[in-house]
Amino acid sequence: MYDAVTDVPLTVRGVLIYKGYLSAPAQAGLVEGLRGVIARAPLFSPETRWGKPMSVRMTSAGTYGWYSDRKGYRYERRHPSGVDWPPIPGSVLDIWHAVTGLERAPDCCLINLYRDKARMGLHQDRDEADFSWPVVSVSLGDDGLFRIGNVERGGKTESVWLSSGDVVVMGGAARLTHHGIDRIRPGSSTLLKDGGRLNLTLRVVD
Repeated sequence: MYDAVTDVPLTVRGVLIYKGYLSAPAQAGLVEGLRGVIARAPLFSPETRWGKPMSVRMTSAGTYGWYSDRKGYRYERRHPSGVDWPPIPGSVLDIWHAVTGLERAPDCCLINLYRDKARMGLHQDRDEADFSWPVVSVSLGDDGLFRIGNVERGGKTESVWLSSGDVVVMGGAARLTHHGIDRIRPGSSTLLKDGGRLNLTLRVVD
C-alpha cells in the first residue's frame, strides 16, 4: 500500500481514483479478513423496491448494513438472519483513515460480489444522514467498468476500468455523483478463488 498523501490520484469529475493503491499481499490479506465477515453474515440476494432481484450478492460489516427490499433502500442493524453485522476488519478501516485523513470511522462496510453478468445501474449514495462525509470504495478481484455521471440524473458520463487494489474516494462536490458498474471482466484477476469482483463501500451513516 502506498502513501495516498504523496501520490496523486486520477481525478474524474471530482471523483478520486487511486490506481494500484493496494499491493498484491495487501489484497490477499483483505480477502482473508473478509472471509470471516462473510462466514458470520453470509452473502444474500436483495430485491429492489420494485421486487426485482439485484444481480449482485451482498452483505455488510459495521454498526449498520445496507439493505433493500420492497419496503425500499435503507440501513439495518442486523443481517437478514437476525445476527448483528460483524465488525469492519481493521485492514479495511486503515484504508479509510489513510485516504480520507479522518479520525471518524465509517459505520458501514457494504460488500458487493459481482459475478458473470452482474452490474449496478447508475445511482447515488444518499441513504446516509450527512453527505459531508465521503464514500470510499475498494475493488478486489476482476476488473469492473466504473461509470461516473453527474449529480443530476442524465447527461454525459465517463467510464474507467477499476482493477483489483484500486481505491475510489467520492467526497465534496462529488459526494452525490451518480455512479455504477456496467460490467466486469471475468478472469482478469486470480485473487478470488471462484472468480468475480468484490467491492467494499465504506460510509458514515449517522
